[in-house]
Amino acid sequence: MPFSFSDTDIERIEKILGVTAKKVDSLARFELSDEDSGRRITLEIHRMVVTPGLSDGEFTSLVSVYAPASFLQLQGCTGFIGSEDLGEIIFVARSGETSNGLVVEKQAGCSLYANVDSSLLSTDFTRLPPELIMSSIALSVTESLFDDLP
Repeated sequence: MPFSFSDTDIERIEKILGVTAKKVDSLARFELSDEDSGRRITLEIHRMVVTPGLSDGEFTSLVSVYAPASFLQLQGCTGFIGSEDLGEIIFVARSGETSNGLVVEKQAGCSLYANVDSSLLSTDFTRLPPELIMSSIALSVTESLFDDLP
């Protein structure tokens, strides 16, 4: 069964990001801003998107970030992990041996890591080329989300 954000998940995300979501049907919209940096972004979580090509009754979840100079989207979100201490949420889409992560920060920051080989998430980071370290460390905390996958 595809991953779907529950009401409890949305409440947890609200708590971590420190904003209340505006909810309409299966959409939850979070407007984030940081006065010190002047940054602002909008996070949208579409819990259930039915698209052509999916079997009857199947859906996918979609996470989008709108920023003044960019638009980022994570299709087929398979889970998320959040930290109140860090004030951030990592949304993950994992397919086969590839992981994609969208990190959203309480201070209206955002990072995207795409097509990361999942084997890099549990490797010795000190042996990686510098260009691969950041994505591998950032997404390594999501590995426990998929312990039950083959």
